[in-house]
Amino acid sequence: MVFFYMYILDSLTWTYIRIIKRAAGDFINFQKAVAVSVGSFMMGIGINGFLVPHHLIDGGVIGIALILHYFFGFQTGLSMLILSIPLFLYAWHYERPFFYSSIHGLLLTSLFMDWLNPLKKVFSISILASSLIGGAIIGVAIGLMLRYETSSGGTDMLAKIISKSTSIDIALAIILIDTLIISAAAFTLGIEIFLFSCVTIFTIGLITSLMEVRKSIQ
Repeated sequence: MVFFYMYILDSLTWTYIRIIKRAAGDFINFQKAVAVSVGSFMMGIGINGFLVPHHLIDGGVIGIALILHYFFGFQTGLSMLILSIPLFLYAWHYERPFFYSSIHGLLLTSLFMDWLNPLKKVFSISILASSLIGGAIIGVAIGLMLRYETSSGGTDMLAKIISKSTSIDIALAIILIDTLIISAAAFTLGIEIFLFSCVTIFTIGLITSLMEVRKSIQ
C-alpha cells in the first residue's frame, strides 16, 4: 500500500512539473508576442513620427526602404518586406530558430510602418530633436525585441547573424551596417541629412547596446 501511495505521489509530482513547464513555456511565448507587438509599434512611431518628416534615414534594409519612399513614393513597410526576403532566405537555411522568431516581427513592423504613416504630419520639432528622439525610440524597440530573441528583420537580423558568427558586439554591428548604408546615400540626401542620420544611427546603437548590457547583468 505504501508503494502504491508513493507511485501516485510520484505521478502527481511529475504531472505537476509538466504543467509548470508548459505554463512557463506559454508565458515566455506570450512575453515574446508582447515584445514583438510593442517593439514593432514603436518602430512605426519612431520612423514615421521623427525620421520621415526630416527625410532622415535609418541604416540597413529600413534605410534603403526609406530612400525608396523619399525618392519614388514607395510604401516604406512594403519595401522593407520585399528587401528582407534574401535575409530571411539565408536565415531559413542557416539560422532556422531566428527565422521563426523574427518573421512575425518583420510582418508587424512592415504593417505598423505603413499604418502609422500619418504620424509624419503630427510632430513639429527640430531635426536634431527628431534624430535623437527617433533614434531613442527605435533603439528601445530593437533592444526590446532582441531581449526576447526576436527582431523586426532587416538590420538587426543581419547584425545578430554577424554577432553570432564573429566577436563583434551586436550594437557595433548595427552601427557599422547602418553607417555603410547612409554613406552610400550621402551624395543624394545632402550633407545635413547625412550628419543627422548619423546621429540617429549612433543613438539607436547606443540604446541597443545599453539594453544588451542590462540584459547580460540580469
